[in-house]
Amino acid sequence: MSMFCYQCQETAKNSGCTVRGVCGKDEETARMQDLLVHVLKGISIYAEEGVGRGVKDLETGRFIASALFATITNANFDSERIRNLVREGLLLKLKLREQYGEPKTGADHDAARWNPKDAAEYLDKSAGVGVLSTENEDARSLRELLIYVLKGIAAYAHHAHVLGKEDQSIYDFMIKGLASTAKDLGADEMTGLVLQAGDCAVRIMALLDSANTSAFGSPEITKVSTGVRKNPGILISGHDLRDLMELLEQTKGSGVDVYTHSEMLPAHYYPAFKKFANFAGNYGGAWWQQAAEFESFNGPILMTTNCIIPVKDSYRDRIFTTGMAGYPGVKHIPDRGPGGKKDFSAVIELAKKCASPTEIENGEIVGGFAHDQVFALADKVVDAVKSGAIRRFVVMAGCDGRQKSREYFTDVAKELPGDAVILTAGCAKYRYNKLALGDIGGIPRVLDAGQCNDSYSLAVIALKLKEIFGLDDVNKLPLSFDIGWYEQKAVAVLLALLALGFKGIRLGPTLPAFLSPGVAKVLVEKFNIAPTGSVKEDIEKMMQGK
Repeated sequence: MSMFCYQCQETAKNSGCTVRGVCGKDEETARMQDLLVHVLKGISIYAEEGVGRGVKDLETGRFIASALFATITNANFDSERIRNLVREGLLLKLKLREQYGEPKTGADHDAARWNPKDAAEYLDKSAGVGVLSTENEDARSLRELLIYVLKGIAAYAHHAHVLGKEDQSIYDFMIKGLASTAKDLGADEMTGLVLQAGDCAVRIMALLDSANTSAFGSPEITKVSTGVRKNPGILISGHDLRDLMELLEQTKGSGVDVYTHSEMLPAHYYPAFKKFANFAGNYGGAWWQQAAEFESFNGPILMTTNCIIPVKDSYRDRIFTTGMAGYPGVKHIPDRGPGGKKDFSAVIELAKKCASPTEIENGEIVGGFAHDQVFALADKVVDAVKSGAIRRFVVMAGCDGRQKSREYFTDVAKELPGDAVILTAGCAKYRYNKLALGDIGGIPRVLDAGQCNDSYSLAVIALKLKEIFGLDDVNKLPLSFDIGWYEQKAVAVLLALLALGFKGIRLGPTLPAFLSPGVAKVLVEKFNIAPTGSVKEDIEKMMQGK
């Protein structure tokens, strides 16, 4: 096979992409990403020596976080940019080798010693360092599960660092985790590291929550327009809120409006963005619909992170990437220098020459139900539960995707009894937030906490309700989980929920292909994870607390 990748939910036949990724990733990019992860393992083998000595090395942690972020699904399709990260990583590895000498941690992996003699060796080497280089199925499953959780943690660590927040202990665990995949560890020790990754995921989501609220204020209940204005516009997608802030500052008074797309919708909930008169509203839905939506938008599109899909010719000359996002032939906005800001002038000047967006819908989306806002409504929520007006909360957070089987989540939302409230975060929200599901005594039946990382808010809300009701176990709350997953940040969120003690989570539309039967058995027995089933049966069980 020319490649092998099974890190996302849509992987071919729920087994693995072996010729070309369902995401659109080609063989060379897939192999370059495998090679980059291989180099990061080598870096971590040396850096672990420094961690053991108590050395604080933010430079290495930041590089690992950014590089791992570039390998998550639908983030970067540009093999040359990945190759440049490989080169940068090799230089960092040499620096660490000179600093610490040969590792004494038991790692036996040529990632620690390999450095290419010429460009051709990059591709030659990539053929032997991918997923299938670990022969034992359970060991491979545990290693890949850990790597994918680390990719999710890395994405959140990168976002937090952009906003001036970082934690050396997060970087240290990433180093420990990557280095462990180059060691011959037993199943129990590897499983222990996977569970520790869940604790690490909780810490990084809490840090990112602090970074976002410190920079932009606490989210508030907000009505967001889904219509369009007459001015030309810029559509911003992805997850990076600092990019949005700088874009709004640079478009202020220019006659150009700014619209959010997909996971940027929650930006409307933060007070700091509300002061911009040209912050127009939200355009479109989840990431997988972008081809049609980018076409009809008419103006330039700025992709700040994942999720970008193969770019169509109809808007190729209007799309830009920035940060760790990338696509071959697409214009890229360079990173900001120390203390500086990104320069979006090329995007703005193009917008002025474009027609205004074509309207595709006209209504409102209500969101902003992060933990502080829900705590402000706690008395009302508690009274509704005690009176029986609210019988069940169902967490339907996570990712959306294009497979027809994902209609299951839309159908569940439609068929849930009127005394059930949906708690959501991530782009899965687009399955529910435009449905006319009504409210319960003024409490909307869909409470949107924000981006995928804001699933942390949902966990905090649940833990607070546990405290208010005086329960000794969060699983005694009238709370069920019916989560859709797609990529590696969702895997990190899942492990975070398990680390916080939540059990009985339904996961779909399929269980991850990278879970071997043995590893899946452990998760089912220890945490009662179950695959989604039929809509009717799952709703009946959830409403019964099963």
